[in-house]
Amino acid sequence: MSEFIVNIIHRPELAPEYAEKVTGQGKKDDIGRKSLLNESTEIFRFQQDTAHKNGLKTTIQITYASLFSQEIVDAVKEDHDKYGDEIALSLLGLPCKEFREKYRTKDFCIWMFSMEQKKQIVDDVFGKFYEKFGFYPESTGSYYMDAELISYIKEKYPTVKCAVATCWEEGPKAYHTCNNSWYTFMDGGPWNPWIPSKYNTHVPASCKDDDSGIVAIPHLSRDLIACYDGNGSNFGTHPQNVLRGMIYQDGEYPYLYNVIDQYRALEKYNNGYSYNMMFVGPGWLNKMGRWEAPYELLAKSYEDGMAYYGKLKKEGKLIDMTMAEFADYFRKKKSYTEPECALWRDILYGSKKQYFWYCDPDMRVGMNMDQGGAIFDLRPYAAKLNIPVGIGTGNPTNASYPFLIQDKYRAGYFTHYAGEGTIKSAKFSYGGEEVDLCLERTKGHYSKERKDTILTLDPVDVVFGDLTVVVQSRFTFTEGSSEIKVERIIKDISDESKKVHLNEYITFCYGTNEYSEDMSDITLCVKNEKEEKTLKYEYLCREEYLEGANEASAVIPQVNTKVLVKCSDKAAVGYYKEGYAFSPMVTLGYEKELAKGEVFTTWLRLQKAD
Repeated sequence: MSEFIVNIIHRPELAPEYAEKVTGQGKKDDIGRKSLLNESTEIFRFQQDTAHKNGLKTTIQITYASLFSQEIVDAVKEDHDKYGDEIALSLLGLPCKEFREKYRTKDFCIWMFSMEQKKQIVDDVFGKFYEKFGFYPESTGSYYMDAELISYIKEKYPTVKCAVATCWEEGPKAYHTCNNSWYTFMDGGPWNPWIPSKYNTHVPASCKDDDSGIVAIPHLSRDLIACYDGNGSNFGTHPQNVLRGMIYQDGEYPYLYNVIDQYRALEKYNNGYSYNMMFVGPGWLNKMGRWEAPYELLAKSYEDGMAYYGKLKKEGKLIDMTMAEFADYFRKKKSYTEPECALWRDILYGSKKQYFWYCDPDMRVGMNMDQGGAIFDLRPYAAKLNIPVGIGTGNPTNASYPFLIQDKYRAGYFTHYAGEGTIKSAKFSYGGEEVDLCLERTKGHYSKERKDTILTLDPVDVVFGDLTVVVQSRFTFTEGSSEIKVERIIKDISDESKKVHLNEYITFCYGTNEYSEDMSDITLCVKNEKEEKTLKYEYLCREEYLEGANEASAVIPQVNTKVLVKCSDKAAVGYYKEGYAFSPMVTLGYEKELAKGEVFTTWLRLQKAD
């Protein structure tokens, strides 16, 4: 039976960071301004009433500022008793007169404080919550919560079982579209709920010993193509984000419902389960309007979004849960090693573009069917990198999990006059011509066979001057294996007496943004049963080839990751290529001549280096 679970989350944010400047235009900075507090309270009440009118229960993530308002505390208790809403605690909404006087700062992102400050603030906020309600919360959250913070909260306040813990692809792309002012970098995490590892919040736990003790949900459900390709803050099931992206006409926004429906459709790839969340603070419904939209349209979009969820619930197509209820459900529904998958199609621009997303405790993978199934995003979760973040760590702002491949920050299929970009693909050559599958559009089809998740692509025609080769690709992810099996199948050749040359390759580096990192200390290796060739990366453009190679690899100590490409075909030639300063990449691969009907199989594996 298919189950579509929805979390509706509201926070009574008396001093929302989005509304303060807007409400107070032309006035001296005053976070305690009565007009701001009154408006925020009214908007929160409107949000709650809209949800309840549509038969939906909510999770109320009360903020530190709200805990000083008896009016809010009483209203939250009333909604808990009347509608079954969960009273939770947000680590957003810290700024208020009391907070600024006590901590002498305008910072509001909990993960950016020093660890000593994080603990002090958490104890302060949780203590104030207990003082007002007589119990500790079962749910909490922020835009991001680092692993050390989660561990502290779980140890000190064991009732907590669920948290909003990251914001999908909220990194340099969002920073650039906020006029280079939004210093919240957290790319590289899951797009759907997961159990975080003790070592890194972005990484799904692999077993009980690796379990942080909570279920994490993302801050907003994003469009898994538009968000990656552009500014994620415009694309998701957040009505005001859709308005900010100008994705509406004449007061209507079918795109919002299409995104919700795409999330509903993910049950096809995840054992009958799909998830969505809606989390809108009061600052997004400002009475002065936002994003060139008047308040009336802001309010209408919220009412329409809730009405759609309410309609689905009445039709038996949606189950509304509180965050705590969902945490219990998720732990019963999903195993540690079970992957999360999404075969996502473009619903914004009307193209036929498809992305396939795959996530498990060893890797996060993005694949583009418009580029022949090329891997355009690859995160080495197997390394379980512990990345402290916050003041005093030497890393105050960057919570992103590093990539090995990221085509927006490291070029992807390269179109410049020199160098290479990060991508995993294959090249075919014949008679002096070469064609990369990145240039071939196709479609992907998902299937499941026991522990195997399989993505099978439609065949493509690789056309040379006097030869056409029909190639089909198949990718198999075996649960718990930390590897991807890649098969290239030669379905047909226009001249069956001919063979085509295949170069199966992966080009990669490491980083969290657009700027190249130091590739020194990376070690490359290619070996067969009798011989091994290695080198230390020195930007010297060196290459090594070895017949009958069973493994080509690179060890990247900077991200504690070993990348291996394996092959059992002794007729194949394995290789590595060292890059140079203008193109600081590593390439691993295999080459072989193939005839009609032949299949060439390689395996890409990620593992911890030490």
